[in-house]
Amino acid sequence: MSDATTSIGPVPELRRLRYFVAVATERNFTRAAERLHVAQPALSRQVRLLERELGVELLRRTTHEVALTDAGRFLLERAPGVLNATDELWRAVRGFAAGERGSVVLGYGTSSGYETAPRLLGAIADEAPALDIATRVMATKEILDAVGDGALDAGLVRCPRAQDGLEAHVIRRERQGVLLRRDHPLAAGAFVPLAQLGDVALLLHPRDANPGHYDAVLALCRAAGLEPRVLERSAELDLAQTPVVDGRAIAVVGESSRTVIPSALTWVALSPPVALEVALVVRAHDRSPALERLLAVARDAAARLGWLDGHAGAL
Repeated sequence: MSDATTSIGPVPELRRLRYFVAVATERNFTRAAERLHVAQPALSRQVRLLERELGVELLRRTTHEVALTDAGRFLLERAPGVLNATDELWRAVRGFAAGERGSVVLGYGTSSGYETAPRLLGAIADEAPALDIATRVMATKEILDAVGDGALDAGLVRCPRAQDGLEAHVIRRERQGVLLRRDHPLAAGAFVPLAQLGDVALLLHPRDANPGHYDAVLALCRAAGLEPRVLERSAELDLAQTPVVDGRAIAVVGESSRTVIPSALTWVALSPPVALEVALVVRAHDRSPALERLLAVARDAAARLGWLDGHAGAL
């Protein structure tokens, strides 16, 4: 085509490029049409339109086969890479609609950071590696407020209370136990009934920090016939469990806390067994496909980890 334009026109349709590759590979319009499942006249027309768009002859046609021009050989060397890259790009973009890709901002409290959050995030990374999950360590009230106003997509919360506009998806029923000094008379047993602890001070965060958890712990004490004296924690994070080490209180905590307790203390499971819920809290509406995918993967991971077995009664 001797009247090739010197200006660069619009990018040709990828469909025409695919048609050209088929013809150039088969060196025959009939075989290429059969391979593509299109009519031969339509295929020939699309290849000619591609040549017109590019302003250069790509194929020299004979009665039985076609030959590549220099421009055609150049295009055939590079076209498959372009088409493969485009296919990968389309699949990646469609992955956002399927929730396979996208970003999620997740908040969780310090206690969830002992075990629940790391193991859950690890499982999600294995199952949905293209999800981009940003995490924030926050207080429970801050998490709930941030999920509600959209600053967070989800929050990992112990004993969440019902709240308008939010949904709680339970991902763990965590067995509870008592933190005791190792020299406590009940510390040597495998289990401890709450009723045997007698008149002790119970170490808890202030109720405002997490009303659902505060009320749940008091409820299980009262179910055992105890009306404990509450000693409120004075620090947001006290891994040293100072009041318990000092012998001024005991604490009811989940089994995941065993990974961080001081050597002077031991964790003894409650008898009868009892579990408190840990849930992913999300907005009831306006959820992204990525968040829906995270919820589905989290539920599957929780089941595999045995977190929802219900061996202990959940409050």
